[in-house]
Amino acid sequence: MSEAASSAGKPANNTFTLTDNRSGKSYSLPVLKGTLGPDVVDVRKFYGETDCFTFDPGFTSTGSCESKLTFIDGDKGVLLHRGYSIDELAEHSDFMEVCYLLLNGELPNRAEKYEFEHIITHHSMVHEQLTFFYRGFRRDAHPMSILCGITGALAAFYGDSLDITDPHQRLIASHRLIAKMPTIAAMAYKYSVGQPFVYPRNDLKYAENFLAMTFAVPSEPYHVNPVVAKAMDRLFILHADHEQNASTSTVRLAGSSGANPYACIAAGIASLWGPAHGGANEAVLNMLQEIGSKSRVGECVKRAKDKNDPFRLMGFGHRVYKNYDPRAQVMRRSCHEVLGELGIKNDPLLDIAMELERIALEDDYFVERKLYPNVDFYSGIILKAIGFPTSMFTVLFALARTVGWISQWKEMIEDPQQKIGRPRQLYTGAQRRPYVPLAMRG
Repeated sequence: MSEAASSAGKPANNTFTLTDNRSGKSYSLPVLKGTLGPDVVDVRKFYGETDCFTFDPGFTSTGSCESKLTFIDGDKGVLLHRGYSIDELAEHSDFMEVCYLLLNGELPNRAEKYEFEHIITHHSMVHEQLTFFYRGFRRDAHPMSILCGITGALAAFYGDSLDITDPHQRLIASHRLIAKMPTIAAMAYKYSVGQPFVYPRNDLKYAENFLAMTFAVPSEPYHVNPVVAKAMDRLFILHADHEQNASTSTVRLAGSSGANPYACIAAGIASLWGPAHGGANEAVLNMLQEIGSKSRVGECVKRAKDKNDPFRLMGFGHRVYKNYDPRAQVMRRSCHEVLGELGIKNDPLLDIAMELERIALEDDYFVERKLYPNVDFYSGIILKAIGFPTSMFTVLFALARTVGWISQWKEMIEDPQQKIGRPRQLYTGAQRRPYVPLAMRG
């Protein structure tokens, strides 16, 4: 088929016209317009009218849903949540306010924010039987495997919020997932290091509570560093939602079958675990360890420029952003604030990271190709400085992204156009052939 539409792909009559070179027939497809971003060609009736599918591996040119949550303009480096820019939210808001915004569509007033924070705080404990669940895992189990398993198991403990057709139950499940994820994540860490679980405290804010549950021990008081807590809260904001990425699409696809919300979020966690998605900041630290010393940075940068060398610098550039990742600019400030607050000056990996940052922001090769340090580059440095092992990096990503997943799930359930996901395929296997009995196959 060849395009017979105008060069802009949007004729005056607001349709997109295709001509079938096999038959000479022309087909007009409606063009839909969003509030921001490219126009969208509606292909819902394409198969029925043309007896053809569209072919789009990775769905990079396919809109799978309509959403009011998040907008990304990768060329301009723009990320908006409900119309608010990510840099303004990270600078002036806090994670609880962003959670409310994503779930409800508007920023809360004082009373609404207080009530929401109260609800989340008082849902942060988990059923005591869940503590025995952890003992079924090996001590060296990856925290993401524990997080995935425990999250899916929540459906067995909270049966009063599984009816997805009931708006009240959907709301309760949303609040529970946002509230309990820090507790579950902190318990996964405590289990891996053999320390006793630390229960949540209602006098602490969300990020503060998570830090206390992760690093406090019963034998001595734990004081939350306000600079670290602010950086953690900001990290949660920057990872809260990111449009239809792999894990979010997984949550929506799982939810389209009518699966309960806990199962859907567990599916999202499993998708996020992949090194090409949520594991990227862990890959950054592994790369820094591979480089080994600041003296080898120049050599490794040279290797990264060589197309014939398999070595790649992790944490630079982004599939969506062809400009500076707006989240990275905020994370960069937090990174230097945390390093300064904690007085970290002689960490070899952080020295390597800072030298890589300097080169990437000054070297023509990186600047011309817009290979700027991304959010994963800085978040890995911050988390290491705070004291998290690399195995916890993706867990923290999942903790923050839970509000985005549950907001996307809720939006999908409430969408009258929603139907079960069923992608098609281009089949290239064998044609129909007769079955040959085993005795006749030689």
